[in-house]
Amino acid sequence: MTATRQGDHTVRFDWGPTGGLAVGEGADVAVVVDVLSFTTALGVAVERGAVVVPYPAGRPDAAAVAAQTGAVLAGGRSSAAPDEPTLSPARLLEVDLPPRLVLPSPNGSAVAHALASAATTVVGASLRNAAAVASWIAREHDADDTVVAVVATGERWPDGTLRPAVEDLWGAGAVLAALEDFDWPGLSPEAALAADAYRLVRERESSHLHACASGLELVAVGWEADVAVAAQVGSSSVVPVLSDRGFVPAP
Repeated sequence: MTATRQGDHTVRFDWGPTGGLAVGEGADVAVVVDVLSFTTALGVAVERGAVVVPYPAGRPDAAAVAAQTGAVLAGGRSSAAPDEPTLSPARLLEVDLPPRLVLPSPNGSAVAHALASAATTVVGASLRNAAAVASWIAREHDADDTVVAVVATGERWPDGTLRPAVEDLWGAGAVLAALEDFDWPGLSPEAALAADAYRLVRERESSHLHACASGLELVAVGWEADVAVAAQVGSSSVVPVLSDRGFVPAP
């Protein structure tokens, strides 16, 4: 349905794989946001020169896909060797990275993988590069005829259903608020709500990330450093764009 796809608006916002495909189908630019942790990790890896291949977590063929593309498959956060890349942004800042990295995750990576065939261009955004993503969209596209879909991927409850994650609302809202600062028109009410949600926490992002459910979950299992990296607001100017090789820096 056009209404649920927000088809009357050129800038759209929704949640998870189903909502992402609803608003992202046919979009000129789809922005995937998974602050804790896929798109934060993605940004770090691309900044450091790796091409990142998104892939849904849990698929048994992930290793074969990595081998077929000459890539290294990222290890599990808890089980990887100390020098092995994982979904941890803090780890990716420290270890040597391969030229090409398959980086599975159940949310952001899976949504990016699904949107690859639905939208013209897929980019990854986090709080670290939200301003850069908005600037790139405004610089490279015409506001009068560009459809932008921003997707907060969210998390999963144990039964597999979507858990809207407030950190992804903030990350998506940071992109949308920055677009509004460029006088970009056409935001749907859903997109405008996300932008306003970010404005409510602006300049308090770190404390809110550490206090939100996903942040507390990571801190409880010893990955506080990943939350700290995700809270580096505006620290990156790199815009990861999905190509036929994987995510690469936008020119």
